[in-house]
Amino acid sequence: MTATQPDHPFLPTASALTTDPCIHCGFCLPSCASYRVLGTEMDSPRGRIHMLKAIDRGELSLDATVAGHFDSCLGCLACVSACPSGVRYDELIAATRPKLNAPELRSPWQRSFRALLFQLLPYPARLRALLQPLRLYAGTPLQAFARRSGFTRLLGPQLEAMERLLPALQPEAFGDSAPALIPAQGRRRYRVGLVTGCVQRLFDPAVNRAAIELLCANGIEVVVPPEQNCCGAMTHHQGELEQTRSLAKDLLSSFEAVIGVGRAAGPEPLDAVLVAASGCGHTLKQLDEILAGEPEWAARGSAFATQVADIQEFLQRVGLSEEFVGRLQPLRHGDGSPASADRPLRLAYHDACHMLHGQGLSLQPRQLLQQIPHVRIVEAIEAGVCCGSAGIYNLVQPDEAAELGRIKAADLSGTGADLAVSANIGCSLQIRQHMESTARPIPVAHPVELLMRSATGS
Repeated sequence: MTATQPDHPFLPTASALTTDPCIHCGFCLPSCASYRVLGTEMDSPRGRIHMLKAIDRGELSLDATVAGHFDSCLGCLACVSACPSGVRYDELIAATRPKLNAPELRSPWQRSFRALLFQLLPYPARLRALLQPLRLYAGTPLQAFARRSGFTRLLGPQLEAMERLLPALQPEAFGDSAPALIPAQGRRRYRVGLVTGCVQRLFDPAVNRAAIELLCANGIEVVVPPEQNCCGAMTHHQGELEQTRSLAKDLLSSFEAVIGVGRAAGPEPLDAVLVAASGCGHTLKQLDEILAGEPEWAARGSAFATQVADIQEFLQRVGLSEEFVGRLQPLRHGDGSPASADRPLRLAYHDACHMLHGQGLSLQPRQLLQQIPHVRIVEAIEAGVCCGSAGIYNLVQPDEAAELGRIKAADLSGTGADLAVSANIGCSLQIRQHMESTARPIPVAHPVELLMRSATGS
């Protein structure tokens, strides 16, 4: 068998994770995004499970060709929801990912490009330095011309995919202006921490601003540790275990540095740690497992994980304040007229994979949005199928991701909705990019932005 990266001592092997429950019934196939676009059995969950069994029996070598079939997996977890036999494919692919990072399984360019992404995207200061000279390009007629003329294709498929996701850059993306402690408005009901995310705060900073405003307006004090890096979700989804643990520990340290006697956010404990990007929330809820083998960090990671909640999950649990609900007004249509009972604003809610399949959250965001007067939630036909973002998947597998992005954008647009709603930054960037090519493009907004628009009448 081709040599692979050694098993991590705290990571189960394929043989330890029983694959026998898979009866190869095929229920997973319609839900599998990679099978949807590639149409090959080896690029489906049951095909990959078959390969894992063959590798475990010594009948198949994990070479570059076999590894490619695992790399085609988005890790969207839809097959876990669909499986009638209870096969934990999520655990199987998590056990396999680190082995795919063995140098002989990818080309030098693939390894170099991944290394670039992992040394850039999780670190906002580094990413800001790269984006500074692009402020005069992103979102301008120059960018539109470069794309229209075909110049961006000269960059190659991976770098072109990065350019395609580049939005207009807002001034607030280049600095963290939020203080460590933002007081609640009126009577304080709760005290929470906010994970600001790495990519979200640069590419869509309005989401974090709206999240803070929404929490404070509902009597919730917000702690925002400065100097946050990535929570580790990006590298965790790619089996980069050491970097994931390092990023997770850095995030824990950033919270511990501001909470305590004499520290910026004061000594009181947090009621919850909130996340406004579902991919981050899914990983942070697993910190007990991620840091289980770290004697100095295991207990801290476990305690932190129990506090993590998606912002929509938390707000639905504790309820919006009566005063805030009383302020909610109808949102406006594209023509500027307010929504009404006769003409409601139709919202197509996009279920991010790590929200729906990873965290089991579906009703909460819809119930929150339905508190806005005169909105109507419309459902996409293939709501449970991945949009193709999947962390860095749309950068390392651009062709497959682009096809999934086109399918998702067309599905959301085809609902007849006035707005698409997404609570994950990767999904939002992906859908916005491909929405441009639909017959009926519609805007994409985060739920917290819509709630604040409704409360302020903007």
